[in-house]
Amino acid sequence: MKAEVDHSQCQYCAHRFTSVLCKAKSEFLEEINMQKVCNTYKKGQVIFHEGAYPFGVYCINEGKIKLSHLGDDGKEHITRLLKGGDIMGYRALLSGDRYGSSAIALEDTQVCFVPKNLFVHALKHDAGLAFEMMKMLSDELHKAEVKITHLAQKPVRERLAETLLFIKETYGFEQDGTTLNVRLSREEIANLVGTATESTIRLLSEFKKDGIIDLDGKRIRIMKVKDLVRTANLQD
Repeated sequence: MKAEVDHSQCQYCAHRFTSVLCKAKSEFLEEINMQKVCNTYKKGQVIFHEGAYPFGVYCINEGKIKLSHLGDDGKEHITRLLKGGDIMGYRALLSGDRYGSSAIALEDTQVCFVPKNLFVHALKHDAGLAFEMMKMLSDELHKAEVKITHLAQKPVRERLAETLLFIKETYGFEQDGTTLNVRLSREEIANLVGTATESTIRLLSEFKKDGIIDLDGKRIRIMKVKDLVRTANLQD
């Protein structure tokens, strides 16, 4: 019988070659591996709440998470979609601020928590890790700037097409090569697009009628990627 591998151990993590934390020097990675605490969260469970103070950072071992912020009108605004290997909670920790968003599991998810003192110590004494963190922050800032520009300038149809492509890039396809590997409600998709749920439902139906996508409940199949890219008005 084949022995089971404990993927909560950093050296066996499926994302050990891509996660920013795994780029730390070996001595810090060993400390992280020894001191981290791993927990499993069911779909819909909150990992941390908006407004709480951070006590460390979180690395997603397996699963999918959304970061969402409540607007002044009480409506949810999804700020990021996260997958295995991504870390979260570091911006509030580094700035000494409260969490600006809540982290909610989109499916059953395993997350490893790294204490604040250990994470900050590693950043201060590992220039390579600090540089990787700066690159990641710069990339996120660029994406935020692009999203703000598109919200101001692009019509909703183009933004919906772009959002579907963004979901594809984040979570990929299922084994059939066409079905998005995540289940999001129409409200959650509308939230990502920045429009009303009714508009999203109508446009998804139009995309289906045009043969660009196919719909089966929350399952979305992308039938014509090139047409979706053209609809999003992106350079392919």
